[in-house]
Amino acid sequence: MSIPHSAFFNESPVVSVIVVAADSGPSLRDCVGSVLACTLPLELLLADNASGDGVPQAIARAFEGDPRLRVIYNRSNLGFGPAVNVAAKQARGEQLLILNPDCLVDEAKLRRLLEVLAEHPLNGLVGAVVCDADGTPDPASYRRDPLLRRALTSLLGRAGEGVNIGGAMPDQPVEAEAVSGAAMLMPRELFARLGGFDEGYFLHCEDLDLCRRVRDDGHRVVLAGDVHMLHGKGGSSRHRPIFVSRYKHRGMWRWFRKFDPAARNPLLAAMVWLGLWSHFLLQIPGQLRRLARHRAAARRDAA
Repeated sequence: MSIPHSAFFNESPVVSVIVVAADSGPSLRDCVGSVLACTLPLELLLADNASGDGVPQAIARAFEGDPRLRVIYNRSNLGFGPAVNVAAKQARGEQLLILNPDCLVDEAKLRRLLEVLAEHPLNGLVGAVVCDADGTPDPASYRRDPLLRRALTSLLGRAGEGVNIGGAMPDQPVEAEAVSGAAMLMPRELFARLGGFDEGYFLHCEDLDLCRRVRDDGHRVVLAGDVHMLHGKGGSSRHRPIFVSRYKHRGMWRWFRKFDPAARNPLLAAMVWLGLWSHFLLQIPGQLRRLARHRAAARRDAA
């Protein structure tokens, strides 16, 4: 016999799932459906950053009988971190699961993340191995702080310690410096005490920033290597690649200035700034070509 959703609403939720939408497209429906298919007492806060595709409104209508879902309509695109912060202030769950709108979760995965978080009192943030449709793990699931020396090692293909941790993904929980922001679980009290996401980031690198501050606070960042989640990855990037790339590079610059000791050298900082924005400009022609191909394919599919 199924338990009515009203029973969950009257019970304090174990976890508050926060999803931020910004013209996220049809994948958002699948994400919301996967969350609301879970029987664990939860609430889902869908923070809509002024989407123009009508999908959040359609979801609100489709699930209007489910009190676990609350849609928060922001009047403008606040950015990812600020929108999460808005939703977190309204959350009632003991834990927060921050989930990308193209990421799918199920009951077993959610319960396992909660188990890993509870395994040690110093565990402060738990991430999952996020994978593409073929099951290939995203290297960003398990990585190090993007210090300049590591970034150069990765960029130049040199031997040594890079940003991503090479080799196969672990198949059990392991301590990490950083995990992917596509799926992050942490206590709501810790998130609030740290001030949530740094709102100086609009999109990208706010997850690296939060992981670093969790560790600086004396807590552990953990990758649940035995939890794999499907992550569509790139809905916004496909439609607005230059917009996304701009904020990614700006986020990288902000992280560098906040945490990398190399930023204390004015000459080196100037070289990094120049290198970042030169890289951004060099990517634009390729991004425009991919965008044109994507739009052409979309027109063919619609014909």
